[in-house]
Amino acid sequence: MLLYHKPVGELVTRSDPEGRPTVFSRLPPGRWIAVGRLDFNTSGLLLVTDSGELANRLMHPRYELEREYAVRVLGQPDLQKLRAGVALDDGQAAFDSIEPAPGRSVEGANRWYRVVLREGRNREVRRMFDAVGTTVSRLIRVRYGPVELPQDLDSGKWRELAPERVSGLFGQ
Repeated sequence: MLLYHKPVGELVTRSDPEGRPTVFSRLPPGRWIAVGRLDFNTSGLLLVTDSGELANRLMHPRYELEREYAVRVLGQPDLQKLRAGVALDDGQAAFDSIEPAPGRSVEGANRWYRVVLREGRNREVRRMFDAVGTTVSRLIRVRYGPVELPQDLDSGKWRELAPERVSGLFGQ
């Protein structure tokens, strides 16, 4: 299994008819399966594996693995509504937790938050903030289940996850 620090501007797909860069072009040769997706404008932790069984275990909703994001939004969102749940076109959604980001919560009109959810619906974090009248200006996945984005892993780079850590993921 590899940890990849996805930069903004790459797609999580094998190939793009428009010729845009994909995460797989930076990875070593192999039959990689992306664990979840990050949209074109989202950066951060992407797990890739060559095990379909592990990918399924990490993505299947019944395992309810947490995904944590650092989110910069323009404006002041209604945190109560985001915790209680907002209506999206594909059903109700709520953050398991939402807190001001430690150390950098305010940058002018922008506010930073750390959010956790257990689903992986399409553009869910962005759509939830939109539903309360704020706009996400930066979105970074910092954790997927028990795996955190290493602070020393530069954007566009990857590293192998230690075999004992991979074995532990099967127990999730």
